[in-house]
Amino acid sequence: MDSLILRASARYVLWACVALSVFVLLRGHNEPGGGFIGGLIGALGFVFHALARGPAATRRVLRLDPLAWGGIGLLLAAGSGLPALLLHAEPLLTHQWMEGLPIGTAIPFDIGVYLVVLGFALAFVLPFLGEDAA
Repeated sequence: MDSLILRASARYVLWACVALSVFVLLRGHNEPGGGFIGGLIGALGFVFHALARGPAATRRVLRLDPLAWGGIGLLLAAGSGLPALLLHAEPLLTHQWMEGLPIGTAIPFDIGVYLVVLGFALAFVLPFLGEDAA
């Protein structure tokens, strides 16, 4: 689709979706949300960008192949349990590292899920949008 308004708004819609997806990702640790829905919202922004500017332009914005993002996320999600395994502790627990800042291995797990969903959703959708030579 070739529309001046669509092309002009694509960049702003993309970064608004990415910002919202990161907010949902980080909020999901203690409230509804998380890596899965955050990854879907982020993928939606990139799909909108690909519809407006083409898959090649979206791949340039991504900088890495979508499957690489999914692979990085898979490694991060799987690796988030390693500290617990090595320390003989419970995985995915939240600990108080600093006063009032609950961070544990659930955050890297959620980020990994976010990247897996984002990467694999884009790897599935981008070829259907008239994939340019990648």
